[in-house]
Amino acid sequence: MRWKNALINTIRETPKEAETVSHKYMLRAAMIKKLGAGIYDLLPLGLRSVSKVMNIIRQEMNSSGAQEVMLPVLSPAELWQETGRWAVYGREMMRITDRHDNQFALGPTHEEVITDLVRREINSYKQLPVNLYQIQVKFRDEIRPRFGVMRAREFIMKDAYSFDRDEKAAMESYKIMFDTYNRICKRIGFKYRPVEADSGAIGGNMSAEFMVLAETGEDTIIYCENEKCGYAANMEKAVFAKPEPQTAAEEPLTKVHTPNIKTVGELAAFLGKKPEETAKTILYIVDEKKMAGAVMRGDREINEVKLKNVLGANEIRLATPEEILEKTGAPVGFAGPINLREKGIRLAIDDTVAGLKNTVTGGNEQDYHYTGVNRGRDYQENLAADFAKAQKGDRCAKCGGILNEQKGIEVGHVFYLGTKYSKSMKATYLDETGKSQLMVMGCYGIGVTRVVAAAIEQNNDENGIIWPMAIAPYEVAVVPVNVKYAEGMEYAEKLYTDLKAAGVDVIIDDRDISPGVKFKDADLIGFPLRVVVGEKNFKDGKVEVKLRREKNFELADKDAVFGMVAETVRREKTVDTGALR
Repeated sequence: MRWKNALINTIRETPKEAETVSHKYMLRAAMIKKLGAGIYDLLPLGLRSVSKVMNIIRQEMNSSGAQEVMLPVLSPAELWQETGRWAVYGREMMRITDRHDNQFALGPTHEEVITDLVRREINSYKQLPVNLYQIQVKFRDEIRPRFGVMRAREFIMKDAYSFDRDEKAAMESYKIMFDTYNRICKRIGFKYRPVEADSGAIGGNMSAEFMVLAETGEDTIIYCENEKCGYAANMEKAVFAKPEPQTAAEEPLTKVHTPNIKTVGELAAFLGKKPEETAKTILYIVDEKKMAGAVMRGDREINEVKLKNVLGANEIRLATPEEILEKTGAPVGFAGPINLREKGIRLAIDDTVAGLKNTVTGGNEQDYHYTGVNRGRDYQENLAADFAKAQKGDRCAKCGGILNEQKGIEVGHVFYLGTKYSKSMKATYLDETGKSQLMVMGCYGIGVTRVVAAAIEQNNDENGIIWPMAIAPYEVAVVPVNVKYAEGMEYAEKLYTDLKAAGVDVIIDDRDISPGVKFKDADLIGFPLRVVVGEKNFKDGKVEVKLRREKNFELADKDAVFGMVAETVRREKTVDTGALR
């Protein structure tokens, strides 16, 4: 590509809307242009990187045995009603009504559509297993679109769906996709971790996220420092080793006046206790119907995703002060587990509380707390489970090592679905005996546009993007310093032509502008390799060759540059940073 003919209008100043590094540089480097909240035009440079990501995904998916399809963006409400997700998916689903008053969803995901296709096309065990995938636009009505294409309302996604005879075969398909995602991440050049994850609205009982490691990531990864252990999970799913149950003798239940106490720390100090000897009760409204109380050790935080799953809820929210007062008779901050069930409140206690003895809890009365509270004697819960947030310094539940945390960006997610969709949609096949059996499913997603943004978040400096060679919009930029210098320009043109003929993705900056602007643009856009043809060096038979990620350039013999560049591109595209285990 010749720069003079390219639609590349870089921006010097950072747009006010840019919140993250990738958002800032994608706007400034002429990769995207905002059309509306969470809606972006993909400009030529942006589309080139996106297309390269799609090519890598296609190659690896095809080599895994998956087959590509293209499903409609519009999906009838009736399909979603079969699985019950029309009512429970939430406001993220964009819904439209046609002129005949038929309702449709703009696909946020395609489990229902693909299951409908397969139940109509496959009826025998001889046709299984099958794995179908597509790369297509998805729509989600984000409550707050932000971070550019990282969390947009319209985005490109690869979604795949496997169908198998039984759980054993389905787990084999899951493993194939897990390995395929590892290969995709390695080819792109990511530093990443696969982590255990919550399945969310997709469902199923097992899933893993592929997290790109970046300090700017919006997700927190909990991982074990013991490399032999390998445990890693996102914050929504992470578990830790709970303390052994206490065995102290039970003290008498005592109600204590605790005036002007507002925090767990103040309460513990007032009573001469440690924060871990207290238990706080947080009240929630479940699915806008009933109230539930979550009892957590005073020094720990509630993981609301875990709690929602424990309660079997679609949605939970904190109860308002008015709702709490009406139900318990006490203001916010004084709820405790005693007598809550008698007031019609479902009571869940965390594992950290289940083993406590002689706990301090709220007194369900303003300015009062109980001491000497003991489970079984003083209250009975509806359920006890794990819904505490894991945190840095906790012990690993798998090996006992120390847990640590780091930031990451989710780019892929693999799910084992089981029969969640095939059961509700009656997706069956006939086995060898002619008996009807439910297909067992998995689904596998990669946020294609998000991959591009994540690569920028992981690879940048104060001057701009530092692309991995595999997904750079152009691999090499040939930069003649002065287009009026005939000999240098002739060399630059020949190098450009030869590199193109050799299959190198190259752009020549043939603009008649100052060298400083050319260099700034090249650094901003982040071409992995830059070849600078300047008059002074060229007269000595030399040309500058510089990798974007390095500070210094190399003066190379002009006759050796073609081979050097072609080999560097080849080598950089085969770099395998690998997964951090």
